[in-house]
Amino acid sequence: HNRTRMVVSSFLTKDLMLDWRRGERYFMENLIDGDFASNHGGWGFGSSTGVDPQPYFRIFNPLRQSERFDPEGEYIRRWLPELRDVSGKAIHEPYSRGAAAIAQKNGYPKPIVDHAESRNRALERFKSALQK
Repeated sequence: HNRTRMVVSSFLTKDLMLDWRRGERYFMENLIDGDFASNHGGWGFGSSTGVDPQPYFRIFNPLRQSERFDPEGEYIRRWLPELRDVSGKAIHEPYSRGAAAIAQKNGYPKPIVDHAESRNRALERFKSALQK
């Protein structure tokens, strides 16, 4: 799904500050519908480093994207079996919405970054690079 690809691109490059080429290569090697032009362009756009990129300050909030485009958690439950038993809105953020025990029992990892902190760090790096 294209929305998921955009969220992954934003998360890897802006929240985790990883080189966009790592994600681009992974997608090409693992997705069954890999198309070089579409994949390469999508990663350039999503990481704000391509020929026609989205503005650097456009940083997807994974939680908001999840709540907006999968409000009932159907996509999550289908593709993340570790969270199938989580009910209600906790599906989007189990560790802070009362479903930590289920998530832990099923092997779902805790968040690896705080999105607000990561977002601020990415914005500062982009601003600094643009001033040079």
